[in-house]
Amino acid sequence: MSLTPNHRIVMVAAIVYVLDQLTKLMVMKYLGYAQQRVVVDGFFKFVHWGNTGAAWSMFYGNNGLLALISVVALGVLLFCRHHFESNTLPGQVALGLIFGGILGNLTDRLHYRHVIDFLYFHIHRRGGGELGFPAFNVADSAICTGVALLFLLSWRSDRKATHPAPASPPGPGS
Repeated sequence: MSLTPNHRIVMVAAIVYVLDQLTKLMVMKYLGYAQQRVVVDGFFKFVHWGNTGAAWSMFYGNNGLLALISVVALGVLLFCRHHFESNTLPGQVALGLIFGGILGNLTDRLHYRHVIDFLYFHIHRRGGGELGFPAFNVADSAICTGVALLFLLSWRSDRKATHPAPASPPGPGS
């Protein structure tokens, strides 16, 4: 059975969604809210934090609005997916990553009223305290990876359009 581009997109999205939700369930089972477990001292922790904002907690406290924006983004991407290299395997993977990630975080927003973040990278400061990258989750990683892949594909397509491959030299007898 040959998979269609839409089937591949759905398959990747489903895998991302299931991994995202399973990892969040594990976090809720093994860590109380706002608890943390050091994995590599001074570098990485599992945490159980809630985020009612977007990336880097921008728009904090706007969970409902961000859920609506997620639904709109899903709709726009669904109807405009043909503009994003959905005919190629890398484009299908990228779109699947984005769809699965958006659905994972949207599920959190609707069910828990915040997104569950649990991966936290940081370093210790000399004077005390931590300097860290914002906590994130599988869905966030999938969205960022998918968007980066779409940018790369777009850059590659633009580059091919502006710099076509040189014509091959004429063969013998031409």
